[in-house]
Amino acid sequence: MELVKGIGKFFLHPVFYYLVILAGILGVMRVKRERKNFHVRAYDAYFELRQLFPLGFIIGLGVSILVLAAGIAVPISLILLVAAFTFLWNLTANIRLMAPVYTIGAAFYALIIISQQKIKMPIFASSFESIDKQAYPPIAIFLALLLIAEGILIFKNGSFGTSPKLIKSKRGQRVGAHEVKRLWILPVFMLIPGNALHLPFDWWPVFSIGEEKFSLLLVPFAVGFQQQIQGMLPKEAVRTLGKRVIGLGIFITLLSIAGYWFPLVSIVTVGIALIGRETLSLIQRMRDENSPFYFSKKNHGLMILGVLPGSPADRMALQVGELITKVNGVPIHDEGALYGTFKKTGRTASLRSSTRTAKSVSCREPYTKAIITNLVYYLSRMSGS
Repeated sequence: MELVKGIGKFFLHPVFYYLVILAGILGVMRVKRERKNFHVRAYDAYFELRQLFPLGFIIGLGVSILVLAAGIAVPISLILLVAAFTFLWNLTANIRLMAPVYTIGAAFYALIIISQQKIKMPIFASSFESIDKQAYPPIAIFLALLLIAEGILIFKNGSFGTSPKLIKSKRGQRVGAHEVKRLWILPVFMLIPGNALHLPFDWWPVFSIGEEKFSLLLVPFAVGFQQQIQGMLPKEAVRTLGKRVIGLGIFITLLSIAGYWFPLVSIVTVGIALIGRETLSLIQRMRDENSPFYFSKKNHGLMILGVLPGSPADRMALQVGELITKVNGVPIHDEGALYGTFKKTGRTASLRSSTRTAKSVSCREPYTKAIITNLVYYLSRMSGS
């Protein structure tokens, strides 16, 4: 019954509904931008909403098992502050600041200031006043676990469905890039020590482990990810960042364990996590900006910037970053040549790319129109004009 009630309160958490609405808004904004650039959208407006739940729930279950097995308990005041900073950081319009390292990190230091300065809080005032140094290590190790979870989400899901866009180079030329704006919900079962939840609500379940009393709560944590890629293939760039975030999370986990013997080490550990995560983003951005544009105009073919799901180009297994060099043996240098070659084609057309041998595709008249629309107007427009 305690487990069922704990799950039920998940759906009363305002962050849950806020993330659902925000994911929908991100989808609508992406579709508008893609239609402005290419007059067609890649995925529908519900794509970001569909990515919000499945993988996050699975990883959240894994984190919950570790948290409960290790007996990691955090004060309810931290949960309240994390929710507050989730809303606050979103006002910056930078989705990546909603990642756990930023929300929990800010909440951790705010909690220290509130408890040390004895600032009166209107809700759960006793919870804020009773924080001592022994509460620091569990918070630090919990942040480390969520940092690893963030890295796994980026690595596994961040590179899926990246959105192509057109940007201007420093010389004013139109070049291609890819953008990821992704939100995930990471639900984690938390042990809340004491009667902080039980006192305001008589119906809240409280149970004991040894001499300590705990409440069980399923908390939705937001994981935001935002990245623009212009100097390399999007899948490679996103997965590289995901691996680095996982590595940082493992390092912070090992470092945070020392906090159980020296609680003040936890304060330094959380600071290292914040600086480390921001450094990874800065390094990625600087390397990308200093690299030559990957999706720029080529003299010996048309670069594929994106592939519409379910389109003929998708069924041909064409990949982002491939260079279409020949159609029916005719060299392709611009859109005009590609259009002309398709119009002269009979029932089939053979495309040759920079990374594969020739492949045939049906080219009946209605089908040809779909290929031209999906392949040229959307995938390679920026390369030919």
